[in-house]
Amino acid sequence: MNVPNMITLFRFTLIPLYLLLFFSDIPNRMIWAFGVLLLAGLTDVIDGYLARRNHQVTQLGSMLDPLADKLMMLAVFLSLLLTQRIGLAAAVAIFSRDLGMIIASAFFHFRGKTTVPANVMGKLTTVMYYVALSLLMFDQPGAEQFLWGVIGFSFITSFIYLFQFRLLNQKLM
Repeated sequence: MNVPNMITLFRFTLIPLYLLLFFSDIPNRMIWAFGVLLLAGLTDVIDGYLARRNHQVTQLGSMLDPLADKLMMLAVFLSLLLTQRIGLAAAVAIFSRDLGMIIASAFFHFRGKTTVPANVMGKLTTVMYYVALSLLMFDQPGAEQFLWGVIGFSFITSFIYLFQFRLLNQKLM
């Protein structure tokens, strides 16, 4: 197990910590929960950088890294839905897209297909989601409208990934 993959596994432990803080009664709970979310984002950048720099990009890491991202995002959006910071329609759109990506990635991975590594569009989508989350968590005006723009962009990004996946795996046959 290399260091980038260990950092990715650490990110999985941040998910229950975020939820514990978000739903707690401690003072400044939203700031603490947001701090955990930022830590998850920072460690995502670090593990990706280390994997590329040290030539430690692995198939396992290529599958676990986006899974950690998506599960964190799902936990955050679930917490926002439960506290009525986002509507049901937005949550369904986000959950459908992310669960679809998780299921498809696992399905193709276990069939021996090569997964597509993260690209600029995927990274931009993640950054945009983090901006939307910060706006939503701190009840900023226009947050939900911005979120809908990000949701639309994320679906476009998903279609690009599917197209790249198809091209990549056709070459390998």
